[in-house]
Amino acid sequence: MISSSESLQNLIRELSGLPGIGNKSAARLAYYLADAPKEKVKLLVDSINKVSENIKRCKVCFTFSDDDVCGICSDDRRDKTKIMVVENERDMLAYENIGEYKGVYHVLGGALSPLLGIGPNELKIKELMARLSDNIDEVIIATNSSIEGETTATYIAKLIKPLNIKVTRIASGVPVGGDIENVDDVTLMRAYNGRQMI
Repeated sequence: MISSSESLQNLIRELSGLPGIGNKSAARLAYYLADAPKEKVKLLVDSINKVSENIKRCKVCFTFSDDDVCGICSDDRRDKTKIMVVENERDMLAYENIGEYKGVYHVLGGALSPLLGIGPNELKIKELMARLSDNIDEVIIATNSSIEGETTATYIAKLIKPLNIKVTRIASGVPVGGDIENVDDVTLMRAYNGRQMI
């Protein structure tokens, strides 16, 4: 998209590089920001800078956090005997939003995909195994219902089974090929409640 302003052209180019933002959406956002009150733009820029400078990975579950250990892992009211394994933070947020699950999480950072060069060493599987101890009753595998998600679930289940820890998989209420972050709350709750032994 061509603009008479080099600054706007640069902003449109940077915004269109974000996931899910095409050229038209980027242009709409850029023109909105150009016309917005300076205080509002400054708040947005400050928020982006704070994320860039302050955000880190939780040392326990590997979600994003402002602290070394996230609020969920440090919350004594959470059931630390249950670990739900998710692919990413958006999936974790989806389960948190339904309010049904009271355990803790483990964020893998993706799913196994040999075609994309993503093997076990590229994910936080070794770190998950290090978390498993006598006080863990159940590992709930909540990866997406894609080929990669199913492969990841099977791989993790095979690693955990010899430890005599209950391993369950979320039910198929999540559509095959669908992403957890896009599933409605009722379907997500049914998938969680209908989990099965693997």
